[in-house]
Amino acid sequence: MIADSAGSPLGSRKVRYRATRLATIIGATVNSLLAVTQIVSGWLFQSQALIADGVHTLSDLISDGVVLFAAGKASASPDQDHPYGHGRIETLATIVVGLLLALAAIGIAWAAGQRLIAWETLTGPAAPALAFAVLTLVAKEGLYQYTVRVARRIQSPLLQANAWHHRSDAISSLVVLVGIGGALAGWPWLDSVAALIVAIFILHMAWRLIFNSAAELIDTALEPAQVETIHNAIVSVPGVKSAHMLRTRKLGNEAAADVHIQVAPRISVSEGHQIADEVYRAVMSSMSTLRDVTVHVDPENDEEQLRTVGLPLRPDVTEHIRAAWADQPELAAIEQVGLHYLGGRIHITVTLRLDDEHDGAYLNQRAVELSELVRGRPGMEDQLGEVLILYRGRTRNVQPGFDHAR
Repeated sequence: MIADSAGSPLGSRKVRYRATRLATIIGATVNSLLAVTQIVSGWLFQSQALIADGVHTLSDLISDGVVLFAAGKASASPDQDHPYGHGRIETLATIVVGLLLALAAIGIAWAAGQRLIAWETLTGPAAPALAFAVLTLVAKEGLYQYTVRVARRIQSPLLQANAWHHRSDAISSLVVLVGIGGALAGWPWLDSVAALIVAIFILHMAWRLIFNSAAELIDTALEPAQVETIHNAIVSVPGVKSAHMLRTRKLGNEAAADVHIQVAPRISVSEGHQIADEVYRAVMSSMSTLRDVTVHVDPENDEEQLRTVGLPLRPDVTEHIRAAWADQPELAAIEQVGLHYLGGRIHITVTLRLDDEHDGAYLNQRAVELSELVRGRPGMEDQLGEVLILYRGRTRNVQPGFDHAR
């Protein structure tokens, strides 16, 4: 049974997209104003650090553009070409943001190294540059706090990655603040040392973003605690004897799961389907990020029992019974033939109309004889399990014949 995304309706995707879009537009607007302010103030007050930080801020606009593009694409509903949705566009975009972070960190480290090599040639900035550095730091940290709260509320790894980009900018601005303060105090080399430390931190964050997103692209499972939650929801459904082959994977900010459930081996198809429906609802209710759950119903644990691959299907089995009973009057009295594929064998249950002219002892004897006829006919000796003959005393809305499954 394959179930669609009842737990994550299209409306929720649109809500997430609107929240992501608003947070990103606010970030892009603030970054644009800051970049102009930093570059102009750096030029006016002779602060190379402010100018460099302004150029770094301009690079954030590329990141914001990537986030807007990916969020818009990921919010689209599943279609024929993408039946699982477009959530992994966010995953790819997160990798891009991580790469931008890494490039920014390498740029900061390179510039810091160059300054350390020739620090005695550096000229100190004017005192007002310090005030602009403080303004930049406060604005960047404010952007981080706002964006990360939105990311956590809508559970968006992409927006969280962009939030950390803002945090890296805030730390970069802190470096500029320390550098300008150190330069004004007579220690220009403090700027370069702090910049190297920050570059290592940013590289670490970039690695985490890229690594986690790459793991998602190769269908890495959910966290063990989340898998345990799903398993507990499955086995809590009445009628489920056990669950096995539970597999999970991430789809952007959402997730999917598929599982095999074991039910009583001789229940009806409709009852097995009903139990699977209940499992689907229980699992979808257990985690808000689940978008798709596939439930496979097993009459036995197919990881442990003999496989039934290659056993004949209904047409061959009914033809075998017809041939075995060709000269028996009970052939015309067949109402149902039930087949159960268990333990690597076929178990047959044939239901006959009750003959009121004979007593129970006779009917029992005939049941044994008919069963042996089925077993004794060549062709399925090693494939047959139990052959059970039953009598129905009263029938309602039953079409007699071999094609009526039980």
